[in-house]
Amino acid sequence: MDRAPGLSVRLKLTLSYAGFLMLAGAVLLAAGYFSLSRGVHPGVIFIVRSHADLLNSFAPIAAIVLTFLLVFGLVGGWILAGRMLAPLARITDATRTAATGSLSHRIELEGRQDEFRELADSFDAMLARLEAHVAEQQRFAANASHELRTPLAITQTLLDVARNDPNRNSGELDDRLRVVNDRAIELTEALLLLSRADQRSFASEPVDLSLIAEEATETLLPLAETHGVTIETSGDITPTVGSHALLLQMTTNLVHNAIVHNLPEHGAVQVSTAIGPESVVLTVENTGDELSPQLVSTLTEPFRRGTQRIRTDHAGVGLGLAIVKSITQAHDGTLTLTPRTAGGLGVTVRLPAAPEHNGAGPHR
Repeated sequence: MDRAPGLSVRLKLTLSYAGFLMLAGAVLLAAGYFSLSRGVHPGVIFIVRSHADLLNSFAPIAAIVLTFLLVFGLVGGWILAGRMLAPLARITDATRTAATGSLSHRIELEGRQDEFRELADSFDAMLARLEAHVAEQQRFAANASHELRTPLAITQTLLDVARNDPNRNSGELDDRLRVVNDRAIELTEALLLLSRADQRSFASEPVDLSLIAEEATETLLPLAETHGVTIETSGDITPTVGSHALLLQMTTNLVHNAIVHNLPEHGAVQVSTAIGPESVVLTVENTGDELSPQLVSTLTEPFRRGTQRIRTDHAGVGLGLAIVKSITQAHDGTLTLTPRTAGGLGVTVRLPAAPEHNGAGPHR
């Protein structure tokens, strides 16, 4: 935005300080003059012959005092304003540095807490979040490019083989191409869903998270039976506000992840809902391999895979928990992942409760 040039803040503070000092000096001189004109002075009584004589004697002194106060106010105000505004100059320099694309710079303002240091600390925290977000986006772009390139490279290889071998069974080639194409479509749809959640481009409506959990588990029961996993659901009616489609996708991803990343035999998944004074909670726990806290802390990153068993027919594209995180954040909620002591993973989604909800007890 183009703005007309104006006085600097430092100069304004200097003039304000000098003006205030001049005004205070003028008031004191005026008070002294009127006191002397009445022949009264603290501790001393003067006999004044005339106001003209007093004015002639007092005016030079007043001029000298006011000149001294003006010079002292300007110099002192300039120095004090400079010291007071020094932190602001550092914040401005850091802003210009960040505008060039360098997000690693930090102000790290010293001293005790005040308005400038609070502003500097907030700016440093913002830079840290921006730097982490940019790094995450760069990793996401690199991973997405790799994941999208893989099915395209496989397709190209299959087509080259078919071209070099005219006698090859075209039915087998068609089946393999269909599988690869389905995976590319699945990945693209997941990326679009992730973008939709990040942009919050959805309409909100009252929903019951417990009913969504039931719908997701019923849909995935055949997959659970195939993997030899039992699913148990329990909990309370949990009214919240959001997108039914996105919350269903979030819950489906969690239950799907719990089924696929489970024990080879006799695995279990526990889905429960609960309601508190201001929030509703969805919890999905599953048995499985032991996971370290360091590994669990990275599972919500796009294309992050927690175990070597991920490459299965129902493995997904590595965006399941990343989509869960984005949908949760888009609904102003929090996502917590915790490794279970006996193995497996516990996931807790906490969303704001509906503005008006009736107390509800267990219904299953």
